[in-house]
Amino acid sequence: MITLDQLKDIKDRTEALNRYLDIDNKLIQVEEEQLRTQAPGFWDDAKTAEAQMKKVKDLQKWIDGYKIVKTLSDELDLAFDFFKNELVTEQEIDETYAKAIEAVESLELKNMLRQEADQMDCILKINSGAGGTESQDWASMLMRMYMRWGETNKCKVSISNIQDGDEAGIKTVTLQIEGGFAYGYLKGENGVHRLVRVSPYNAQGKRMTSFASVFVTPLIDDSIEVNIEPARISWDTFRSGGAGGQNVNKVESGVRLRYQYKDPYSGAEEEILIENTETRDQPKNKENAMRQLRSILYDKEMQHRMEEQAKVEANKKKIEWGSQIRSYVFDDRRVKDHRTNYQTSDVNGVMDGKIDGFIKAYLMEFSDAEI
Repeated sequence: MITLDQLKDIKDRTEALNRYLDIDNKLIQVEEEQLRTQAPGFWDDAKTAEAQMKKVKDLQKWIDGYKIVKTLSDELDLAFDFFKNELVTEQEIDETYAKAIEAVESLELKNMLRQEADQMDCILKINSGAGGTESQDWASMLMRMYMRWGETNKCKVSISNIQDGDEAGIKTVTLQIEGGFAYGYLKGENGVHRLVRVSPYNAQGKRMTSFASVFVTPLIDDSIEVNIEPARISWDTFRSGGAGGQNVNKVESGVRLRYQYKDPYSGAEEEILIENTETRDQPKNKENAMRQLRSILYDKEMQHRMEEQAKVEANKKKIEWGSQIRSYVFDDRRVKDHRTNYQTSDVNGVMDGKIDGFIKAYLMEFSDAEI
């Protein structure tokens, strides 16, 4: 059975969350913002109205989250009193504590996500690195890992573009992950991921090392203004590859967007290349590609605004030895993050999307820094 110290810890952390989240002020704010939605002609400007409704919804999420924590904390306190009178069992108290601690830790984690883009959906791109078929297989395993994480966290995960490997796996994939705080949770996955295992593609059964890179950017919506110069855009169309019926093979529904980007701060130029084969509808694919372009440009501006350009560039290392953020060593049953030193022996769980331990460790160590 839990101790009185554990009960006190839950109550103290619940009260601390009330202060950190400024719940009393948020209650006043949400009332004021809701009043604005009742003004005559509120929906005359749909874009402004949607932004206002989002503001109300975002405030209410924090209030509702705290209410859940407070309710479970009070139930735990009450259960302790009931136990003295033999009205509940030790097992019931432990079960109530498990629910309370899970809710507290979940809200504490969200409280670390304070940056402007943290609440946004995200685009997650995986590229295979040095290692041929082995690294392409590794890239596909990472894709599955993030898709399983998305499913577990009730996120909508869709594939915007994918290129199959030569023999197995994938060369590259772009995932669109939509759900609460998707970017905030996954931004720490940005970097090179290293796999060490006995390769099924090596005839001698040797231990091999493979690499794949992960790049995560926030997926912005229409409420955020981004300057795109039409003259710098060019389009190509192509036939989508892979399974999908005759339409996929005969109709040029896939789109390739090229944007000649010029950094307004340094003057450096680069070509941004985006491919989208998400649907069989070419106009829809163009729309999706433009949304990704806006997200990439927004992310670049955000990097400048936070004065983290040097740090971001450091993430774009060559995909090889010495640049990894995390190692997955299958034979030793170990996955270790080299930035936080957090590690686990549950390799199968990690590959099934159980990466919350790594996410939490990263946020606890770096949440005070502008990422």
